[in-house]
Amino acid sequence: MSTLIVQHPALSDSSVAAFARLTNRPPQFRDPTYALWEAVSLDGKALSQAAEQHRVDAEVVAADARLSAYSLAAFDMDSTLITIECVDEIADFADRKAEVAAITEAAMRGELADYDESLKRRVALLEGLDESVLDQVWRERVRLSPGAGRLVATMKQRGLQILLVSGGFSFFTERLARQLGIDHVRSNVLEVSQGRLTGRLLGEIVNARVKRETLERTCHQIGCAPSQTIAVGDGANDLQMMSIAGLSVAYRAKPRVRSETTHAINHCGLDAMLRYFTDTR
Repeated sequence: MSTLIVQHPALSDSSVAAFARLTNRPPQFRDPTYALWEAVSLDGKALSQAAEQHRVDAEVVAADARLSAYSLAAFDMDSTLITIECVDEIADFADRKAEVAAITEAAMRGELADYDESLKRRVALLEGLDESVLDQVWRERVRLSPGAGRLVATMKQRGLQILLVSGGFSFFTERLARQLGIDHVRSNVLEVSQGRLTGRLLGEIVNARVKRETLERTCHQIGCAPSQTIAVGDGANDLQMMSIAGLSVAYRAKPRVRSETTHAINHCGLDAMLRYFTDTR
């Protein structure tokens, strides 16, 4: 049988009552942020409609699911582990944020046929910026998403290795990896010459295909199957790696991504996914 988990940072009695009507019984557990119903069988469409109506995160999970059954968790960075899109914030220093952000948004929704070209267009608009801008963005604008630190720490405590695979930039992924104790990192590299951004990237672009291949390669490296991995992201370029993972979570994601993943978190912090597993509730 399955377990229903309903979550919100301030879970209202009216929301709980709505799901009690849906399940025909009160929850087995209730606290200010989540409610749990055991041994449920629910229509997915009705569940989604109720979650949307009451603006909560509601997921049906396996009753015996354990986080410790997984070996690897793969995360996107921008708008997933951190709250911003780094390329947009860098572009702000060139007075091109609105232009770059519009391209980023379309790319994350999966509306652009050529992701690589869209990234090159955005990076080209950064040409001439002093490289000190990168450090300024890191210090002043990069913030962890709610629950990110707790989620990664708990995963590591349960024996999972952590992969950060991002279409963002190595300047930020390397610092984030040190901050969170992340084991494996793959991202794009901005070219710098004489202390200024050239508007170009070095090496292969980390796109959807490369993200999937990086997950596969890391699995081979540590000796696990993709079915033993968790993939977390928010954009269309995360879907290929999410499609091969044993469990995928769309975090405050675009509609297409939410529709193609195992679970979605729209209102809570990243650590809400810990309640999917009996050994971390």
